[in-house]
Order: sequence, then structure tokens, then C-alpha cells
Amino acid sequence: MKGYKNTDPINWPEALRSDRERTLTRLYRQTFPMVRHHVLRNQGTEQDAKDLFQDALILFYEKAVSDQLVLTASASTYLVSICRNRWLRELDRRSRRAHLEDDQADTAPLPDELRLVSERDTPSLSEYVERLGDKCRSILTSFYYFQQSMEQIAEKHQYRNVRSATVQKFKCLERLRKSVSEVLLETFYH
Repeated sequence: MKGYKNTDPINWPEALRSDRERTLTRLYRQTFPMVRHHVLRNQGTEQDAKDLFQDALILFYEKAVSDQLVLTASASTYLVSICRNRWLRELDRRSRRAHLEDDQADTAPLPDELRLVSERDTPSLSEYVERLGDKCRSILTSFYYFQQSMEQIAEKHQYRNVRSATVQKFKCLERLRKSVSEVLLETFYH
């Protein structure tokens, strides 16, 4: 962001506090097309772009309302920059995973005794989801397994609006990622 001057006339923290929905809608309309264009041009899908932008918007919102947001450019430039950086990391992660899967396809299978220990000691993803609790489990399975819209999920769980449901889904995902990461780190470093 060096070299950019913040020419954004909007006080984003104030705008988000006073009319969050309208402000987020404005940001979405201004910025999402640029993010979608970038992701689609770089091996992504429309859904990848939506997920990426949603995460960036949540980050922007949380920083803005906690007075931790320091803009050196416009809010759109800031959000696009976050999305580009995160998309690069995602592409790198996908590339490494594909390379690892190719390498594993060339190796011999684990001996039975090692495979059984590995399968027994490593919980499945569904076990991690079960540990999250009823609300998070319901939100995540509704969205990812049953492919329900955030509007349906907000209504089902009686959230005031879609934004509240989206934030809750994000928090549930973060809890899931954290618990999986902790087990993976324990497995590899112990």
C-alpha cells in the first residue's frame, strides 16, 4: 500500500456503525466485481470469489468497528488488495496440495499396523464438526452440505439479518480450522 494516498472521503467506522447494511452493500457493489474478475482470471470460480470477498469484508468490518482500520488508500483498494493476497496464498496452498497428492500416488501404501494407528488416532472432519456444538454444526452443514443460502440459514436460526448469520458462520469456520490445526500440529511435532 505504500505510495497510495487515502482519497476516500468516507469515515468507514462511522458509516458502518450508523448504517452497517447500507455501507456493506455499497462496498460490495463497488468492489466485488473487481475481486470476481481477478479470481476468475486466476483459476478460480465465482464461489471462490464470493468466499474470498466475504472473508475480506468481515476482516474490514471488524477492523473498522474496533478502530484498528488504517487506510492509506480507498476502501475498495484495501479490500481488493486483501483479496489478491489471500487468493495468491490459496493458489499456492492448492498447488502444494496437488503436488503432495501426486507424490503420494507414487508411494507405497502404509503397512496395516501403521494405517490402523493413523486412522484410529486422527479424527475425521465430521468428528471435528460434532465437537463444535449444535448451532455451529447446523450452520456449517446447512451451508456446505445442504448448500442452503445464507438467507435460509439466517431465517432458520432466527438471526436478525443475513450479515449476522454470515459472521456466525465465519466464527464457526474459524473454530473448526483452529481445532483441526491444533491436532495437526500436535501430530507432526510430537
